[in-house]
Amino acid sequence: MDIRIELTKSPKAKPTDESNLGFGHIFTDHMFIMDYETGKGWHDARIVPYGPLDLMPSAMCLHYAQEVFEGLKAYRTANDEIQLFRPEENFKRLNVSNQRLVIPEIDPEFCVEALNKLVNIEKDWVPHTDGASLYIRPFIIACDPFLGVRPADTYKFIIILSPSGAYYSTGLNPVSIYVEQNYVRAVQGGMGFTKTGGNYAASLAGQDEAHKQNYSQVLWLDGIEKKYVEEVGSMNIFFIIDGELVTPELQGSILSGITRKSVIELAKSWGLKVSERRIAIQEVADAYDAGKLDEVFGTGTAAVISPVGTLKWGDKVMTINDNKIGPVSQRIYDTMTGMQYGKLEDKFGWIYKVTDK
Repeated sequence: MDIRIELTKSPKAKPTDESNLGFGHIFTDHMFIMDYETGKGWHDARIVPYGPLDLMPSAMCLHYAQEVFEGLKAYRTANDEIQLFRPEENFKRLNVSNQRLVIPEIDPEFCVEALNKLVNIEKDWVPHTDGASLYIRPFIIACDPFLGVRPADTYKFIIILSPSGAYYSTGLNPVSIYVEQNYVRAVQGGMGFTKTGGNYAASLAGQDEAHKQNYSQVLWLDGIEKKYVEEVGSMNIFFIIDGELVTPELQGSILSGITRKSVIELAKSWGLKVSERRIAIQEVADAYDAGKLDEVFGTGTAAVISPVGTLKWGDKVMTINDNKIGPVSQRIYDTMTGMQYGKLEDKFGWIYKVTDK
């Protein structure tokens, strides 16, 4: 499919203070759009000026939440190249979400090509500051102007870009996490393994309670027994217990994180013992009491690695590694960001270099 390109006639001024970019509120000049219609398939791929969408108030995505999204980044290297990290994995995972929400699948290879063209056009928006990046948000929305619960016949696939500041502008400081025991986010057979807005809306009440108790993130337990660890609101979770790297297994209720997958592959390549299994919150607490809970960290696109310094479960408050980042967490963070920013060799074939093709 050809990609039509319409460049803006009114380019915006690019941010000059990259130390104050923040996250998710500045957007570049252009976006990618592709339409779907039953019987016609995906068509009219185009890069156009960023702006409002032509969407009816009755559009089904606004009423029945038939939408999916992804998140990845573009990085600028010291020699001024632009790199993506495993972009094909994001579009493959988008299709997993599409299947669950009965949205037509997209072609991952074509989507990487489209993203390459878009980022190349917007390459001057990729920040130069170490740690900063260009956040990439692909998403699909159901567009039928119809108030009825069924899969739509028309969709829009869109990619927007947002220059974002360094996640750790003041250093890799551990976060505090609150274990939610009242609300649940997802259950097996539901949509917990997809990236769809409803999953995040379901997490807001728990997140609000965590903030009221001065904790920055929520650790969710399973939706049946409220016993087994699942994931943090925007991250997968890892524990190092007596030298073993443990993370909850994928059973359909947590997201198959691309950073999670990369951490597992990286740790195994180093010869670390890695286990994907069910892990009860009681096991975590017992390991802490026994002095065997060495490190806890979250993984995700935004932070890459987010060390956990404090974990609160009921009345029990656990301080991990003296509220400091541990050596394994630091090594993983340094290695992955080193590859993303072109400082370290990519031995896994994870880096995609943006070109002008």
